[in-house]
Amino acid sequence: MKIVSSVAELRDQLRGQLRTAFVPTMGNLHEGHLSLMRLARKHGDPVVASIFINRLQFGPNEDFDTYPRTFSADVEKLEKEGVYVLFAPTEKDLYPEPQEFRVKPPEQLGDILEGEFRPGFFNGVTTVVLKLFSCVQPKVAVFGKKDYQQLMIIRNMARQFALPTDIVAAETYRADDGLALSSRNGYLSKDERTEAPTLYQQLNEVAQAVRDGHINLSQLEMQAQEKLSARGWMPDYIAIRKQSDLQKPTAEDLEQQAPLVVLAAAKLGSTRLIDNLEI
Repeated sequence: MKIVSSVAELRDQLRGQLRTAFVPTMGNLHEGHLSLMRLARKHGDPVVASIFINRLQFGPNEDFDTYPRTFSADVEKLEKEGVYVLFAPTEKDLYPEPQEFRVKPPEQLGDILEGEFRPGFFNGVTTVVLKLFSCVQPKVAVFGKKDYQQLMIIRNMARQFALPTDIVAAETYRADDGLALSSRNGYLSKDERTEAPTLYQQLNEVAQAVRDGHINLSQLEMQAQEKLSARGWMPDYIAIRKQSDLQKPTAEDLEQQAPLVVLAAAKLGSTRLIDNLEI
């Protein structure tokens, strides 16, 4: 596996490659990330991964400085997966001058749910993803469904900018007890790790109630949040939305059985977890 840090080196390595499959990451890789590499290989060749902790998507009181950095272990895992190139730029490599041009998603998609609780987050995500796409110029790029809103925003961005990159969605990779794998799971204490699968259990309860014909969605959302709060969680939201645009479903949408998704974000101790489940 070649490890490169500069954009020029990356382009030298990929010159003439027309079927590159790309998986962008922030490192601290786990089995969920590695499953993305395997899916990427099914859609293109060679596979390129990136590791870059993007300062632009962290708020002023978020965990940029303490975000787990495990580069040596990450390299070992990527080599075992047969990744061809690891692009690991420094901030100076990717942002050699202040990144004054930014990509801003539309408010109706970027300022709800995660965007409401993490203002500016998606501006940072879309800006770095567009820049990484410009550097790698992939035929396909793979993103996990765990970050459901992020996936939708990136897919819409790629379409509206007519980028020559197909966005492939990977199913959420879960531990045996249902917890969605996340780099931030490492922040959980032993007791918190035992409690953490409750979030997914609540999503399943909400989804089942919707399938059973429960149409008071606000009540379902509130009940689920109250159950989490009673167990010591601090929920930001549990929201039932349309898969197509993450807007609240209307009575007509429910009548026509529009595909839905229930999304959640909640803090357990000091660790903020997100998850979702398609209905």
